[in-house]
Amino acid sequence: MNQNKLKIVILGGGTAGWMTANLMAARWKDKDIQLTLIESPDVGIVGVGEGSTPSLQNFFQEIGVQDSEWMPECNATYKNGITFEGWTSIPGFETYCHPFPSKMDNHTFPKFDRNCQLRRHNFDVEAHPDRFFLGSYLSQNQKSPKANHNFPFDHPNGYHFDSGLLGKFLRKKAQQCGVEHLSRHVTRVNQKENGEVRSLDFKEGESLEADFFVDCTGFAGVLLEKTLKVPYIKLDKMLFNDTAVVVATPSDKHSLNSQTKSTALKHGWAWDIPLTSRTGNGYVFSSKYCSIADAETEFREHLGLLEADVEVRTVKWKQGRLEKNWSQNCLAVGLSQGFLEPIEAMALHLVYNSIGHFITEFENGNFTNQNQQKYNQIIDRGFDGVVDYIVAHYRMNSRRDTEYWRDNAENQNMTPSFMAIVQSWLGSSPNNLAEEIRKYDSGSFFPLVSWQILFAGYGVFPSKENVKPQNQGNQSVNMYELDDFIKRCGSNYSAHLEALDALK
Repeated sequence: MNQNKLKIVILGGGTAGWMTANLMAARWKDKDIQLTLIESPDVGIVGVGEGSTPSLQNFFQEIGVQDSEWMPECNATYKNGITFEGWTSIPGFETYCHPFPSKMDNHTFPKFDRNCQLRRHNFDVEAHPDRFFLGSYLSQNQKSPKANHNFPFDHPNGYHFDSGLLGKFLRKKAQQCGVEHLSRHVTRVNQKENGEVRSLDFKEGESLEADFFVDCTGFAGVLLEKTLKVPYIKLDKMLFNDTAVVVATPSDKHSLNSQTKSTALKHGWAWDIPLTSRTGNGYVFSSKYCSIADAETEFREHLGLLEADVEVRTVKWKQGRLEKNWSQNCLAVGLSQGFLEPIEAMALHLVYNSIGHFITEFENGNFTNQNQQKYNQIIDRGFDGVVDYIVAHYRMNSRRDTEYWRDNAENQNMTPSFMAIVQSWLGSSPNNLAEEIRKYDSGSFFPLVSWQILFAGYGVFPSKENVKPQNQGNQSVNMYELDDFIKRCGSNYSAHLEALDALK
C-alpha cells in the first residue's frame, strides 16, 4: 500500500459500481482515500434488475439521500413485497404475498406461527399468510408504506425503478462526493509478481495504478474470474433458469401496484414491475425446456401482445457465484461476483451487503488483506442461504403440467441445509424449523418468518381429508379480530399514487 493516500479503483459502472462508490465515499469520507471509477464507453449495462428489498432504503439513508431526491428522477415506485401467482395447484393457495417484515408483525406473527403449527398437525385452521401481515394488506390495496403523522410506523419498503436512470443518479451523487469518474476502455490488466493487480492499461493509451481494485464488470468478470482465475461455482443443477425475454408496456396512470407480481408460466415465471413511466415485464425461463421463440410467443400471449409491434429483448446468464469474492487485492461486487435469478430481487441486496461487510473488514484489518478469509466466509454463507430460499420456490411447487415444473419438483440436487429445513417443516426432522435455520446460518437474509410464509403460501400442509376438529387445548386465532386489527392499521397508510405525488 502507498504510505500516503490509498488509491482504490472501481472497474465498471452500472448500479453495482456506483453503489460501491457512494457507500465507500460515505463511510470513508474522513479517510485519506482516493476513489476512481472507470466506466467503459463501449460496454452497456444489463438493465434488468429493477426491483429491490428494503436494503436499498437502508443504502439511501446511509448516503443521506431522501426518497424525494431520487425517486421522481428514476421513475421509482414503492414496493411492499412480492405476490406469487400460480406457483402451486393446491386449492386455496393459488396466490400468496411475501411482504417485507414490519414492526406491526410483532403483534401478528405469533398468531401466524400458532396457526401454522396447528395446521401442520392437521387441525383445520386458517394458515394462509396473506391474512396475517400488514404488508400483504398494503400490497393488495395499492397502499404505500408511508403512514400518516398520527401513526408513527412507516412500513419497511423496497422500490421499483428504472435501473439506467438509477445508475445515472448514483453517478451524479458519487461525483458530488469527490469520486473521480473516467470514461476508459481497459485493454490489459497488469499483475505483480505475487499475483496482485498492479495497473490497468486503456485503449486510449493511458495506464492507471492503484492499491486496491473492485470488479464491477458484470458477467465479463475481468479482474477476479479472468485475471486472477478465481473459480466460478455453477448452480445450474439446482437453479434451471438461464434466460429472460423482456418488454416494457405502458403504466396505468390511475392505478399503480405497490408490489412486484411473479406469475408462474409453462417453463418459468413472469415479473410485473410497475414504474411511474412504464411497466417492466420479463419472462424468466430455462432454455433447456423452451426455445427463445416459443418463450416470446407464450410471453406475448400472457401480456396480450401477440399482434402488437413491440420489441422484446433477450438476456442470458449463468447461475452461480465465485469461489472467493475477495482475492488478492481485488473485490468482486454485483454480477461479477455471481448471479442468482431475480425471483426475490436480491441482486442489490447482495451488492449492499457485500460492500458493507467489505468496508468493515478492510478497515478493521488496517486496509490490508488480514480479514479476507473472514469476509469470504460471511459472503458465502449469505449467498448460500439465498440459494436455498430461491431453490425452495421451485422444489416445493406442486405444478405438474409441464416437464419443467415436474423436474423442478423432483430435483435431488439440494444442499443439506435446504433438506434439513424442509424436513423440519414436514415434521420428519427432530429439530424445529427455527433451530435448523440457526444451525445452518440460513436466516441472515431470509429469516424464520420468510420460510414460514413460503411454505404456508404454497400450502405445504397435510391434506385436509382427515383434519382434526379444534378443541380447547388447540385454540386457534380469532381471524375476525385479526382482520380488523390489520385493516385498522392499514387505514393509516396513504394510497400509493398519493404518496408518489407527494414526492414531486
